[in-house]
Amino acid sequence: MSEDEILEVVNTDGEVIRTLPRSEIHGDPSLIHKVVHVLVFNSRGELILQKRSMDKDVAAGKWDTSVGGHVNPGESLDEAVIREMEEELGIRGCKPEFLYSYIHSNPYETELVYTFSCIHDGEINFNTKEIDEVRPWRIEEIGGRLDEDIFSENFKHEFRTYLEHKGINLEVGR
Repeated sequence: MSEDEILEVVNTDGEVIRTLPRSEIHGDPSLIHKVVHVLVFNSRGELILQKRSMDKDVAAGKWDTSVGGHVNPGESLDEAVIREMEEELGIRGCKPEFLYSYIHSNPYETELVYTFSCIHDGEINFNTKEIDEVRPWRIEEIGGRLDEDIFSENFKHEFRTYLEHKGINLEVGR
């Protein structure tokens, strides 16, 4: 991933307005861009999280969604999900299921997030340039530690959205 990566600027419905370099989109929260997230669970119901590399420009060193990445211009959501799962965790053959979409905005960027989930018990060969560590977490453990400064703000939003979507009532941090 480079600052010269070209991304689509979209409206809140995901319709493409134009394309711009990532370096122009990041830093301007008025420009919405599409991303995919995949919540990868194992068969025990634990959620695989990645600890972002300290070299990342967003949420460096924080625990984050299993898989997340930009949708390339002209790429379908399904293509982006398959590509990102392989690039980040080395996962192939997992059939992700679409869960929901939402807008996540902060002072740095605005993302139209499309979230998928899948179950994977196989090997994980994560991208060591982007990820420092990968491990499974119990849902209750995440909920109990959400107030700690160990998770990305994006993941905190994602986790709360997932719980609401699934109708799971946990005592979680703000």
